[in-house]
Amino acid sequence: MATRVAEPKASDEILFHNEGVSLCLMVNRQLKSMRIIDFRSGPHPAKRLFVMSLARREGVQRVFTLVERDECSTWSRLGFTREGSIPGFYKRSDAFILGTEVTGSEDAEESGLRPVFTESSGGPDAERLYQNTRKRWKERDVASLPPVRVQLARPADVAKAQAAAARQGRALTTFAPFGRDVERLFFTCTARGGFSLLCSVETQPCFDNAYFELLTGPRTEKETRLVISAVQKLMDELFERGIVACFALAPTDDMELGSVFLANGFRKTAVLARHLVRGKTRVDAFLWSRKLALPADG
Repeated sequence: MATRVAEPKASDEILFHNEGVSLCLMVNRQLKSMRIIDFRSGPHPAKRLFVMSLARREGVQRVFTLVERDECSTWSRLGFTREGSIPGFYKRSDAFILGTEVTGSEDAEESGLRPVFTESSGGPDAERLYQNTRKRWKERDVASLPPVRVQLARPADVAKAQAAAARQGRALTTFAPFGRDVERLFFTCTARGGFSLLCSVETQPCFDNAYFELLTGPRTEKETRLVISAVQKLMDELFERGIVACFALAPTDDMELGSVFLANGFRKTAVLARHLVRGKTRVDAFLWSRKLALPADG
């Protein structure tokens, strides 16, 4: 039986349980994507059937899951492609990302045809774009960065910033949940000259990891230096809070944003095929990861 934990909205949690399968599906409606959280190991055939059915019902185009190494083969047999990893995601072990696309016509349900999974691919341009981003970063002077003030954002400031970014067509995210049972903090980053940036940190206390998001990306070299400085301060904040690992997503062709992560010690650890949506187009994403601290004993 599948049950929703809340009414349909920008994101949804859908739970499915039977004798052999126990899943949670995190549906992101902005990205038309769905993250699978699997509570029982093993390649049970009902997993594929249910995920396919739900993906079609919810209009999902991209499906992915995060698992530990020993479960990679299970999801490979179910038609998923291994795309990379998040180092330290589970505190003392890495999370491996396996994804796929969902295809199927609008009348698939009526015709009796099921949607099918197709193999994901980061595309031939991903490595070229990464090397161009590295070149852009190395050309940056980050020895003396401009001062940026970082503070917790008020709810009214969050709403105002999101509305402005949406009007300008610059919003990179709607801050939909990535995981379950998470805590979220918003930060406002400001500097002289009118610079202002809203950032979000979604943390999972059980694993001490953090999903880092910027509402908007830099457009000029000056903005890039300011964003590098802001992210540097935020990484120090996460370290003080005991966060072990941090990760973020960015379009593969956004070299300014990529150079921000490289300048702050992030590594490209995955290429997620057609994972993000820009306008009406699906685009590939780099997953940027950084280990901030060694996990504490106990």
